[in-house]
Amino acid sequence: MPCSFGQQAFGQQRRTANRILEEGILLYRLEKASWRSTRFFLDNFPHKTDFIGGYVSYPKGNSQVVTVFFDRDNPSRILARFEFDGIQQNPARIDTLNQTASSEEMDLITLRLDAVQRVFGDESGFFRFYENTNFNFIPLIENRTRRVFILTAPLIPNLVLIGNDYLLTYNRRNEFVRKERLHNSLLQFQGKSGDPENPITSTFHSHVLSDLITSTDIATLLLYRDFVEWNYHSVISRRYVSIFNLETGNLTIMRRRVWDRINRR
Repeated sequence: MPCSFGQQAFGQQRRTANRILEEGILLYRLEKASWRSTRFFLDNFPHKTDFIGGYVSYPKGNSQVVTVFFDRDNPSRILARFEFDGIQQNPARIDTLNQTASSEEMDLITLRLDAVQRVFGDESGFFRFYENTNFNFIPLIENRTRRVFILTAPLIPNLVLIGNDYLLTYNRRNEFVRKERLHNSLLQFQGKSGDPENPITSTFHSHVLSDLITSTDIATLLLYRDFVEWNYHSVISRRYVSIFNLETGNLTIMRRRVWDRINRR
């Protein structure tokens, strides 16, 4: 998807923006598959819910995503495996017979379990907990990079939460390397105004830790775009303004001084 940088093409920023956009879309696809799989699992396999130790999702091919639910007492045992094609609501394929986790699945499960333990066993206050929210863990293995993204999700309707997200990095042996906050705080955005004559048309937030919109911002906006009435979200930093179109999935990035000049007209 193209990114615009005002009247000038800044090669490095363009590559960075494209990478952020691609990663955000991937995180969205993985988490969306997890949402759909969880709903399908609970509806169709209620007798297995007491055995769930967690789930992980991973890409397969160009458009497929696989979600596996693993056993609480034996994480190498798979309770169910769902495969989604594109944006289908229900899984295209269901596997409950092959109950042994593959090496890739076992790596993802190991990363998720370690991340969960670090978050809920944290005594330093690094991870922040808020009422009416929960954490979503998205382990991701790409080439030599192994990471777990952690998003904060609302437990009450008509809210979109941005921030209080984290990134945990691991080495090729699944050993923890470092953790970082991706935002300084947690921001709440109303999905719909409730007033047909004064709908919300756009929202924004400011960045201190990074110049550009983050992949977790993009993933969150895509996950909730069907529940909000606004189509645009902007991220404003000292140097850049990132504008994401929720409807088209397009990302526009411009210099802050250009954005300021446009808005002064």
